[in-house]
Amino acid sequence: MDLDKVFVKPSQPPLLDFDDSSSGMVELFPRVWQLLEAAISPDVNMRRFAMKELVEMEAVRLLPLIAYFIATRITDPDVDTRALVVYAISDALLPDDQGKPPDETVRQNLLLYLSQMRTRQIYAIIQVLPKYPNLELDVARLLNACPYAGNQMSDILASRKASLEIRRCAIRMIGLVGYLDAVPALERLLARLESRLHGQTTMSFAPVDMVEDAELIPDIRRSLAFLQSP
Repeated sequence: MDLDKVFVKPSQPPLLDFDDSSSGMVELFPRVWQLLEAAISPDVNMRRFAMKELVEMEAVRLLPLIAYFIATRITDPDVDTRALVVYAISDALLPDDQGKPPDETVRQNLLLYLSQMRTRQIYAIIQVLPKYPNLELDVARLLNACPYAGNQMSDILASRKASLEIRRCAIRMIGLVGYLDAVPALERLLARLESRLHGQTTMSFAPVDMVEDAELIPDIRRSLAFLQSP
């Protein structure tokens, strides 16, 4: 069988075309491959070091394959490594210090990966915030690329299995990114918490979980005020 007659050969794009977008130097590639291998090491210190080096050399801007690989590390068990991943992806979606845009193929691959995130990835991203609140805008940029993030964060904020800190972060992100589809979930949670808080005033004591949940009320009100503002 003549395969050339069955399959149309796609045109071969230039592999390393760095004229119109920001990128690293070709000579860094051997080092990049070594670091990519180290980034999946069972040794957390090695993974952390590898990701730090990849971030510093802006490796995520080099090729779509590298960008995709780094994006898959968004669920790394180590929160410090995960924070570096969040920063690297967010940075790669923006122009570099010289104003050059990211490679369009890299950008599209990252956005495609982010658009397919579900609860595991979204939860992993939000877990970065308690330790790295300075990455709030970077986290928001990643979440904004996922059309499902509003629903997923609504589930997180309503879950008693999630820590109070994580639930508060989810509430803030809902307001910051502007997930209007999460408004009903916020309103239901607010009504339930206010009802419980009102009932608490008639009790001589209240369960610890009820007191903790009440701490979510100001955050919910702020997010709703932002989402419902003209």
